[in-house]
Amino acid sequence: MSINRVNISGNLTRDPELRATSGGTQVLTFGVAVNDRRRNQQTGEWEDVPNFVDCVVFGNRADALSRFLSKGMKVAIEGKLRWSQWEKDGQKRSKLEVIVDEVEFFSQRGGSDQQGGGRQSYSGSASATAPAQQSSRPPVQAPPQAETYDEDIPF
Repeated sequence: MSINRVNISGNLTRDPELRATSGGTQVLTFGVAVNDRRRNQQTGEWEDVPNFVDCVVFGNRADALSRFLSKGMKVAIEGKLRWSQWEKDGQKRSKLEVIVDEVEFFSQRGGSDQQGGGRQSYSGSASATAPAQQSSRPPVQAPPQAETYDEDIPF
């Protein structure tokens, strides 16, 4: 048995790129920077070392998420790892990326938390009406607000 699940949280390193395959499937790609804390051998001080993770979303969710995500936002990602390999200019190349199942928003556009610490999550399918090829990015909208509060939970 093997388990292929990954959970990361960090900041988007670039604005997401929405495109479509020749078959019409929408594909959203973006990067997330995740810090790793390590001790510097020379100074003995702790340092944050960034890891850059490529993330991919497919289908109707790609279009819906493209309207909410922007560079600098803090998000949590849940998904699975996919390794791909190809040859370019005679050199073998490979990469490991996250195929996104769920996204949780920790901050609004530009990484600033305008909602006072609220978290928003997005998963599942969404009805999307925007065309796959867009000449300019639509304005980033705030994710929908959660309607559940701690006092609403019966335990």
